[in-house]
Amino acid sequence: MPSHVALLRGVNNLGGKKVAMAELREVVTSLGHADVTTYIQSGNVLFTAPPAAGGTGGGADVAALAAELEQAIAAVLGVRARAVVLSREELARCVRDNPYPGQTDPKLLHAVFLPEVPGPSLAGAERQVRARGSRDQAQVRGRTVYLHTPDGYPRSELRRVLARTGGPTSARLAGTARNWATVSRLLVLCGP
Repeated sequence: MPSHVALLRGVNNLGGKKVAMAELREVVTSLGHADVTTYIQSGNVLFTAPPAAGGTGGGADVAALAAELEQAIAAVLGVRARAVVLSREELARCVRDNPYPGQTDPKLLHAVFLPEVPGPSLAGAERQVRARGSRDQAQVRGRTVYLHTPDGYPRSELRRVLARTGGPTSARLAGTARNWATVSRLLVLCGP
């Protein structure tokens, strides 16, 4: 069973960097990882890290794994893509800690995964968009920002404000969003 998930930012989306999943799997395998598989075309890679890479997936080793992946992808594929690596346990905690369990449409809930725990709260951005009539909400739990967008993610004013103001969806913080269907499926693929 895979021990980690790597999520690449801005890969194979509109205007994004193009990466073939077969080539991505080869790069990850070349780093000594086992059980390498990808899920859909948006840069989701599941793998088992060798024990020397940190075994259980604590904070320091996921950062090292992300840096190693970013360097290898740039060197081999010529693509600079930020990576966020989560241990299986961290992904399970993300699903368990979902503050919007009543949201039944997985396209209206996104998890924005960050390389590290974010700084200030999102309350200011949330107040700003609510004053304009938005129903969007966000909550932070660890390295994950849960973005609830009842009117749809593409139309989300909160998502755009957070990107413009250096928030979790900005290039500066290098967060990468996945809808709840993808988050849930990645956890299933990691196994129990």
